[in-house]
Amino acid sequence: MIKVTRLNGKAFMINAVYIETIESFPDTTITLTNGRKYVVRESEDTVYMLVKEFYQSVSLLGQQLGENESEEK
Repeated sequence: MIKVTRLNGKAFMINAVYIETIESFPDTTITLTNGRKYVVRESEDTVYMLVKEFYQSVSLLGQQLGENESEEK
């Protein structure tokens, strides 16, 4: 789940697994696989990063290496 904010300032959690698209019209609109749409304050890039971090936290994406780590470990 990721935490986002409605335009009225109320924060809520959304299940990132069900996000189909993230668009800016100019407000950021998140469309779920069931067709529901949510308009949020966060930018498209911020929502993308939240989703990416969520996927990494549940091991659906590979973990990024830290600055001092190497791929050869």
